Parts: sequence; C-alpha cells; structure tokens
Amino acid sequence: MCPQPTKPRADTVGHVDTPARTAPARDRLRRPLHDLRVSVTDRCNMRCRYCMPREVFGPDHAFLERSELLSFEEITRVVDAATRLGVTKVRLTGGEPLLRRDVSTLVRQLADLGALDDLALTTNGVLLPRFAAPLREAGLSRVTVSLDALDDETFRAVTDAPWAPEQVITGMDAAEAAGFPKVKVNAVVRKGVNEHAITDLAAFGRDTGRTVRFIEFMDVGTTNGWDRDAVVTADDVLAVIGEQWPVEPIDGPPGVAERYRYVDGTGEVGVVASVTRAFCRTCVRARLSAVGELFTCLFAGSGHDLLPQVRAGADVDQLEAALRGIWEHRADRYSLDRAEGRGGGDRVEMSYIGG
Repeated sequence: MCPQPTKPRADTVGHVDTPARTAPARDRLRRPLHDLRVSVTDRCNMRCRYCMPREVFGPDHAFLERSELLSFEEITRVVDAATRLGVTKVRLTGGEPLLRRDVSTLVRQLADLGALDDLALTTNGVLLPRFAAPLREAGLSRVTVSLDALDDETFRAVTDAPWAPEQVITGMDAAEAAGFPKVKVNAVVRKGVNEHAITDLAAFGRDTGRTVRFIEFMDVGTTNGWDRDAVVTADDVLAVIGEQWPVEPIDGPPGVAERYRYVDGTGEVGVVASVTRAFCRTCVRARLSAVGELFTCLFAGSGHDLLPQVRAGADVDQLEAALRGIWEHRADRYSLDRAEGRGGGDRVEMSYIGG
C-alpha cells in the first residue's frame, strides 16, 4: 500500500503608484526575498507521476475544503506585506490554479497593488482557451505551461489523464492570442519515461519561438517514487540538444533556470538543475500554500502557519513583521545537503505548494 501524504498544517504589473518599501529582508545566508509563489488550490485535473500519482491522489484522497483556503482578500494582504520586504515577482500555482473559481479576480487584486514587476501563472494549459483572455485583461504578465512530451502515448503515461498534447498546445496558442508574450514551456525529464522527447520538445521550441526549460526529476514530497538513477541530468539534456543544434550559455544574473542560446540564432533553451547543480546559495523564493502556510524551501517538511493571524484580522504591518521574522531565520539549503549526502525526511508534496 502506498503511503498517504500528510497535510502540512509581463509586462510591468500595477495600476497605481508603487508604494515605498521598508528595509529588504535577508535570511541567515544573506539571501534576499524577491519571489513568492502562491498556491491557490491543491486540486489538479491531471495525475502526473512526478507530482500527484493516482494511487495516492485517487478518488478517496481528502483534498482541502473550500472553507480552508485563503480568500483572495487574504492572499492579497499577505502579498502586500511581502512586497514591503522586497518581493517583486509573484507566480500563481496549484495544483492547477485555473481550477480555482474566479482566479482572474485574484489576479486583478494583486495587479492593483502596484508593487509587482512580474505577475505570472503556471498551468498545465488545458483550460487556457477559456481563461487566457480574462487573465490577461485582469493584469497577468506571463504564463508558463507544463508539457513533458509531444506524442500521445508518452504524454498520457506521464500525466495519467485523458488529455492530448494538442490540447495543451491549443492553450498556449490561446494565451498568445490573448496578448501574452511567448509562453515558456516546462518539461520534467525522467530516465526510461520521456528522455526520448528531448529533441522533439527542443524542436518545438525552436519552431514556435517558445523557450523550453528542461527540469531534472526532483525528490519533492515523498510519494513520487524519486530515484537518483532516474534523473536525466542537465548536462545530458544539453548534450542531446547539442548533437542537433549547438548551444552556448547566456550570461546574466543567477536564476533557477540556466539559459542557453542556439548558436544559429533560433531562440533559446533552459535547464533547471536542482539535483546536479544546486542553486541554494542564490535562492530568493518563498511559497505560500493555499491554506496560509509560508514555506521557505521547496523541500521543507512543514511551513510557518500564518492562517491564525490572517483570520484574526492581522493588518499588513503585522503580516510584514511576521514574514520578516520567518525569512530572517531561514537557513534552508536542502539541495546542497542532498549533494553532500544529507537531507531526507518528510517533505511537503509538490501539488500542495506549487513546485
């Protein structure tokens, strides 16, 4: 029997003048807080093997009740507080964020804060034809879409869902037709599953002008059957692509994705190498769960519960103080610990805090 996961207790955005910020927050390793990922639901319409395997997240799985979720006003209040500490980028995630009813209302509220340089959303894409236009009108800057293969058989083996890659691509087209810049594409690569799709996905990016980012299979959560031997490394990905189209690195500030340009000038490609080239030293990201817990690491076992304060009516000043206290005590470096033979233990599921 598989273990059941436990629930852990653009454009420049903004329609008003940017408010003054207080002193930026820095953690114990002197890392600032710049990015906040906000999960709006733990539900999803796919069952990707590396995220929500069906034998765990099946018909009997107890998902969060609507009453447990932070309201849009509550999320906006927390984000407002986070911007005072230096957050300029917010990404809405899930589960699948487009399953949250009226999510464009939240987008508008966050855009109206006037404090964000970038307000983005990550989705599996199948609902974008319905929601792309209202999201863009509400003030969303960018959309990232997950797509792990272009052939039906592999795609369905990965997602364990009835959709087809063409439906995801239709969603990308709808987003761009609604005025979003070229969609970025995320692909998680696992040995023995979809490493054969690397060249096709790279060609898709080159043909469409979309940047494809290949992500190493990570040990997020404890239910996805992670095995180090199943990791297709960033070096392996670049070697496969380079056999067809040579690439060279793009200089720039450190980020989650390493960027490469095609030498022939046909766009760029990225790799996210959390396993083999850990970037903990430059991590500037926190995550807010759908029920108000702040996680300071993707691989954390638990978060800092803000819900009691939020539901008690804490104002932005009080939430700013709480967030500062959490971030300034942060010393997370899980991927580096893993590389050094440490780490392990319980970890929150990816679907719970949005990857």
